[in-house]
Amino acid sequence: MLIGRKTRMPSPSEILPGRAVRPYAVPIRHAVLGTPLEGPYPPGLEIAYFGLGCFWGAERLFWQTRGVWSTAVGYAGGTTANPTYDEVCSGLTGHAEVVQVVYDPSRVSYAKLLKIFWEEHDPTQGYRQGNDVGTQYRSVVLYTSAEQREAAEASRSAYVTALDDAGFGAITTEIEPAADFYVAEDYHQQYLHKVPNGYCGLAGTGVSCPAGVASTAE
Repeated sequence: MLIGRKTRMPSPSEILPGRAVRPYAVPIRHAVLGTPLEGPYPPGLEIAYFGLGCFWGAERLFWQTRGVWSTAVGYAGGTTANPTYDEVCSGLTGHAEVVQVVYDPSRVSYAKLLKIFWEEHDPTQGYRQGNDVGTQYRSVVLYTSAEQREAAEASRSAYVTALDDAGFGAITTEIEPAADFYVAEDYHQQYLHKVPNGYCGLAGTGVSCPAGVASTAE
């Protein structure tokens, strides 16, 4: 996944036009959990969105988490409607590779999901994660409620201090409201279940979230 080495966001004149409908089919059910990929979801579940580099490995982190009901990988945070993977990799849609996490808040807290997010990638790298370079690999949290926004911002503030103490640079993670989420193509969904030895370029900093992150974000 070393396609599209774009290290700046596209200007409005560069944005690809997109389309009215999705140009590919996606699975009905999660290949591991057996739950609906796109809903409907049972009452009481909540949705979170995280971008932490290549979405193959990122998705596996969350579907393996107790209390997560379903996951899907896709594109969010951009402008082009119904983009394809190749278009996202061109750097001309503005999207990031993200994981949609549908979870039961009675079994796993949003704070726990944030802890996974921060610890399993390097949020200081800007438009890249390791060898994966491009705006689609940027670090993002897309919140779906005021409570998620408050928790994400509080956890970022706490983690800034932990990273600074460990000698890392500034966090580049974007925290923005969730808008359109476009489910990615079939072969991307639960990729590391289908291809167990497939590529995963995620690597954390080795810096743990301080205890205050979880308690503040609850």
